[in-house]
Amino acid sequence: MPTPILMPALSPTMEEGTLAKWLVKKGDTVNAGDVIAEIETDKATMEVEAVDEGTIGRLLVDEGTEGVAVNKPIAVLLEEGEGEDALEGYDPSQDSPLGDAPPPKERGGKAGKPAPETESKEKNAAPKAASAKKEPASDAGGKAPPAPETAKGERVFASPLARRIAAQQGIDLAALSGSGPHGRIVKADLEGAPKGAAKSSVTQTTGAAASGPVPTVDPRAFYKDGSYEEVPLDGMRKTIARRLTQSMQEIPHFYLTVDCALDELLVARRKLNEEAGEGVKLSVNDFLIRAAALALIKVPDANVSFAGNALLKHKSADVGIAVALDGGLITPIIRGAEKKGLAEISAEAKSLAARARDKKLKPAEYEGGSFSISNLGMFGIKHFTGVINPPQAAILAVGKGEERPVVKNGKLEIANVMTVTMSCDHRAIDGALGAQFLEAFKSFVEYPARMLL
Repeated sequence: MPTPILMPALSPTMEEGTLAKWLVKKGDTVNAGDVIAEIETDKATMEVEAVDEGTIGRLLVDEGTEGVAVNKPIAVLLEEGEGEDALEGYDPSQDSPLGDAPPPKERGGKAGKPAPETESKEKNAAPKAASAKKEPASDAGGKAPPAPETAKGERVFASPLARRIAAQQGIDLAALSGSGPHGRIVKADLEGAPKGAAKSSVTQTTGAAASGPVPTVDPRAFYKDGSYEEVPLDGMRKTIARRLTQSMQEIPHFYLTVDCALDELLVARRKLNEEAGEGVKLSVNDFLIRAAALALIKVPDANVSFAGNALLKHKSADVGIAVALDGGLITPIIRGAEKKGLAEISAEAKSLAARARDKKLKPAEYEGGSFSISNLGMFGIKHFTGVINPPQAAILAVGKGEERPVVKNGKLEIANVMTVTMSCDHRAIDGALGAQFLEAFKSFVEYPARMLL
């Protein structure tokens, strides 16, 4: 029976993507693990691998199509021995957890009001889903059931063929470990699995891709038609709007500000750059990354994430660095920064930033982390506050280093000073704890030799 190839979720937060390029064509034979397409998400461009073997029977989505929802069929795979006649009357959307989700928009398409037919489908989506749950898996006519979830509500990734076989034989996919790409469960993983242990109810996921938050007041009402140009949000801007709105609504932010003297750090940086080998050029930000990492290790209670009914205390300092992109930003992560020297941090930061601008980062390089640094000092900004990037519990906003009058030993002097502001998640970090972190951070910045201890 034909098997649909679905738009994969290339990261836990991905809801839709752009099918940038097909690397196979109709009639090609593929094996599990073969790269078949390139997908652009809001953050990066990644390769998609086949999860089963077979022959490409049909490509359902054209190259360049935007807004393809996760779990939407993008191609059809024929099993060994099947011909094109197997596709007669076959509807791949019936094997997708999305069911009647609206079609994606083409590249360059403009956002607009949904058609009446689409609206009626959306209104009827919930009743259809409810009625579908009542039907036993064995009566699905050989169609793949929706992707199951674990007891914790986490989605189990499995190929449509594996889901169909599991439904027919009563195999609990949540109890299996997948050997396919990215841990996906494939047909081979079902061999020897206990049968008849599957749960009777299945949680069906919805596939409508979330757009950016809708303002309570439409600003169009205040401006005359033709007085502005309306630019539809791209995937990155939608994600930024949604996640940062969520952050400000769900996370109780509070802010701590401190001034750091930079004179000794600037002297150390100049000397190290003079003595460093060719290709090594340390920036002030490299010192700040290491100082933050060491401060997180020195004050481990600040190196946490809030997890609802628990705090996750991280064992390493994974520091994200905000990188500005055209139309947005991304925060690649230097993992285990406390174990890396300044030269290694500098090289890794430059590599991550370059690949971020080329949209070549992998999800593992920008997801997670335990802390972030956002530096706007190069733009002349003296002070600002950052929005916490979940699941992290803090972000440090770094302002411009400049000469300022300071009082030392009762005398007025000129010193290079930088203002930093720490945004904290009050559910995980209290004021005194945040102050301890900033005290440690300040000590490393003002006396950089301490970073060697």
